[in-house]
Amino acid sequence: MLSAESFWTNSLRLTPEGERLTRILAAAITAVEPDAAVGRFVRRDGDILTISGRTYNLQLFRRVVLLGMGKASLAMTEALAAILGSCVDDTLVVTKHSRLSTLNFQLETCNLPVVIEGGHPVPDERSLAAGKKVIKLVSSLQADDLLFCLISGGGSALVTAPVDGVLLKDIQMLTSALLVCGARIDEINTLRRRLDLVKGGGIAKMANGAIIVSLILSDVVGSPLEAIASGPTAPDPAKRSEALSILSKYGLEDQIPLSINHALRSSPETPKLDDPIFAKVQNVIVGSNLLAAQAALKQAEEEGFHAYLLRTDLQGEARQAAFELATFLRQARLTGDPVPSPACIVVGGETTVTLQQSSGQALTRIGRGGRNTELALAAVSELANFPGVMLVTLATDGEDGPTDAAGAVVTGETFRRAAKLGLHPGDFLERKDSYSFFSALDDLLKPGPTGTNVNDLVFLFDF
Repeated sequence: MLSAESFWTNSLRLTPEGERLTRILAAAITAVEPDAAVGRFVRRDGDILTISGRTYNLQLFRRVVLLGMGKASLAMTEALAAILGSCVDDTLVVTKHSRLSTLNFQLETCNLPVVIEGGHPVPDERSLAAGKKVIKLVSSLQADDLLFCLISGGGSALVTAPVDGVLLKDIQMLTSALLVCGARIDEINTLRRRLDLVKGGGIAKMANGAIIVSLILSDVVGSPLEAIASGPTAPDPAKRSEALSILSKYGLEDQIPLSINHALRSSPETPKLDDPIFAKVQNVIVGSNLLAAQAALKQAEEEGFHAYLLRTDLQGEARQAAFELATFLRQARLTGDPVPSPACIVVGGETTVTLQQSSGQALTRIGRGGRNTELALAAVSELANFPGVMLVTLATDGEDGPTDAAGAVVTGETFRRAAKLGLHPGDFLERKDSYSFFSALDDLLKPGPTGTNVNDLVFLFDF
């Protein structure tokens, strides 16, 4: 469990409300810790498991197998293994940080669990090896087996099994191109589902009729099953034309390998809702961005703030989101609407950062940062010299893009403090170097990898 102290930054230390604010941030993460999420939905009474209204008699299955895929899958799998105990026959976990394991697996009851790392956010050779292991495990199942899938964000990149004719390097090129152009995660996963044997219901398809229970920690706005880790046990509602239109939207038709275009146009249709392979599948959302936001709001009220949930569907370019949220915060400060001071306004979702110019060419000078620090950096000028407010961005997995920061803290004093050091936010925005800007101010949030992943949160404080 993360402590409130792990969120300290310069601005949070200096503000009189700092301890209360860090407790609010910690509460949001604690609410979606994987072990708690699994425990809320899985109950065992002897050999009978009850999961979200359905019951399973463990004595009726030949084998019980655990398969974890995603950033939070290790902790989720450990939590479920603790409930199932000696009933577990095989365990495979593919995650980003295997060192996060608390080593709670009891090897004598989990049959030597295998925990491996994959590549993220762009799949690599480890992801490819993980895909082969996943396929081998799932293909070994029979109709009288029970497969638990512990699914969380990041699973799409961590586990990769390209369809025939598509190479790992092709998937890497496509993923990189989509990330650079600012494509949303649901758009990226729409394409992935048609290019990968595991995704888009692939696990259900290759499980040989085994019963499947998927416990899913959502990292996608709205929690559509098909978008979380690209829906390995969920039907794919998207049509072929929708996948192709995403390439057209971002002008990528001529920038991706021919193998990708060929596979998208010629591969078999992905399984849909009426496909019989889903008759023995139960998909359960055990944690989401909304749950984290609600926990933060509850803690804010306990800390004496007027709490208000603005939205949990924030998307779009991080810079534009920063302008809109900073404007909202200023108005709330001036008018007391929608909540009076002291106020804690919570926003959830996932923005994007476009790493190319209007001409479509990739930027040649790119610093360090992610969507959360980019949003915070774009808010610095908007909140300059505006007293009594604070904006905090937080990636719930503890990692904002390819950095060790989860987000950043902005106050009405940030612009002035930066100017004294010769730093101008516009210069850092131009070269996408939000990490360096806030690092110089000691205002990066660095709680470390949290072991969970339910999108991002933005906190707007009015003191």
